This record gives sequence, C-alpha cells and structure tokens, in this order.
Amino acid sequence: MLRIAYAPLYAHSLPAGHRFPMAKYELIPEQLLRMGVVSESAFYAPTPLDAHWVLRTHDAEYVRRLHALELTPAEIRRIGFPLSAELVHREVCIAEGSVRCTHFAREHGVALNVAGGTHHAYADRGEGFCLLNDQAIAANYLLDTGAARRILIVDLDVHQGNGTAKLFEHVPEVFTFSMHGAANYPHHKEQSDLDIALPTGTGDAEYLDQLINNLPNLLEQHRPDFVFYLAGVDVLATDKLGHLALTPEGVAARDRFVLTALRDRTIPVVVCMGGGYSPRLADIVNAHVATFAIAADLYGN
Repeated sequence: MLRIAYAPLYAHSLPAGHRFPMAKYELIPEQLLRMGVVSESAFYAPTPLDAHWVLRTHDAEYVRRLHALELTPAEIRRIGFPLSAELVHREVCIAEGSVRCTHFAREHGVALNVAGGTHHAYADRGEGFCLLNDQAIAANYLLDTGAARRILIVDLDVHQGNGTAKLFEHVPEVFTFSMHGAANYPHHKEQSDLDIALPTGTGDAEYLDQLINNLPNLLEQHRPDFVFYLAGVDVLATDKLGHLALTPEGVAARDRFVLTALRDRTIPVVVCMGGGYSPRLADIVNAHVATFAIAADLYGN
C-alpha cells in the first residue's frame, strides 16, 4: 500500500502573499481522498526529526540560529519566507517524513512526501523556500544506518538542486542528477554529478528524450540500491517561475517513466513534491495528484 507523509501547513503563520503557493499542501491530500486514489490510512503525520540526523547534514550553528530565530534579514530574504517557530517546526517534521518514508519504500517499493524536496538548502544556510535539505538528510540516514550503500537522487524540479549537489560533491556513494531549466534560479549553479540544463521553451518531446536517454544509463552505471525522486511540477508551461513548456500529459509521462524504471528494477524510491507555481492553483494540485495516482497504479494503493 502507499504510505504518504503529510505535515500540517500552519498557514495562519504566513503572510497573505505566501499562502497561495503553499495552499497546495492542504489541497493535495483532500483531492487524493476525493478521487479515491488512497484512503485515510495511507497518510501519516511526521513528528520532529531527532536532532542527531539534522546535524549529520547541517551545520550546528546554523541549526541553532534557525531554531532561535536568529537569522539575519539578509538570510531570511534569501530563504523567501518570513521566519517563524511554526515554519522551522514544520521543516524538521518534513525531514522526518522523508526519513520515515525510506522505511516504507524499502517495504512497499515507494513512499511519498506531500512536501519535501527542499533541494536549495545548504549545510550552513537556507535559500529558495528551503531551510533544511530533507532528501540529503534522509540519504545520510540511509548511509549511516547501513540501509543503503549507493543512492541516486533524481531531481526533476525546474530549478537545479544546488544545495543537494554541494552537500554530496565529495560523497561517491550518492550520485546527484539534476535536469532543470538553464535560465532558471539559482543564478549560480553548483555541479551535480550529472546536470542537464534545458533551454527555455523545452517541451514534452525534447524533455522526455533527454530523460529516456539518460536515466536508464545512470541506473545501470551507478547501480543504486535506493533512489530519491524530486517530482517538481514547475516544469509546466503554465508555471510563472519556470521557463520550460511541458503539458500535464508530459509531466505525467515523466513520472510514469521514472517510477516504472525503478519498479522494474526493484529499487525503492521516496518521492517528494518539490515546486509548482502556476497562477491557477488547480494546475499545480492536479499535476501533483497525478504523481500520486501514477504511483498507486504502478505499486498498488
């Protein structure tokens, strides 16, 4: 069965201007239940992650200042959200959700986090709506506990996973693969193990060709025993922060290709939602819900 991490939003703690893009986190579970993709029993509420695992990936002084709400105005601007105790608490819970997802994925083949994919967070700082790097934390958890020896991070958000790339640049056990818009944030991109920077306006056919020509080779060459998949829907043509031109059908084909490749090779995968900033909230929610529906179809719900 599918297991899905769902952390409460604390929308009341956000200024009005930030509530629209965050509303998807409340609407995705509602839509999944309404459509009958999953039942209530699929969801679990993450709890704060043990500090040991946060500090395995993140700088101790940064984590202390984060919890004490001592970041400077410049650091807060770089993150993009007003800093609050609720926001920090939620981020620590999201990380625990991704860690716990690894257990469910090893049992059932796949597990999903309604949030997560906070790939712009570095060891010592946050940026781009990311405070802590949940997939990096979960990858280090797997390595340290011996639950995985070779990990592949497949980052298909429209933005390069700069924080993730930097965190693992000297860790051969973790291969980072980012396929993103060349003209997108961040302006300074780190070096992943494999970066594919796509030109503005890239559509379904060109995008899927790149994915099909690269992912199977990576799976054969790196031979991961665990995968993290960041399934951002900011690759949609409707996205106001992305410069690619995928249709909802193209995004669904992307997800089905990735998940089928992993299922057929019996490689467990944790899926995180990543970004989505289309002006029409329904476009964001429907594309994310399709990811869950594809997982349910391929792995059983």
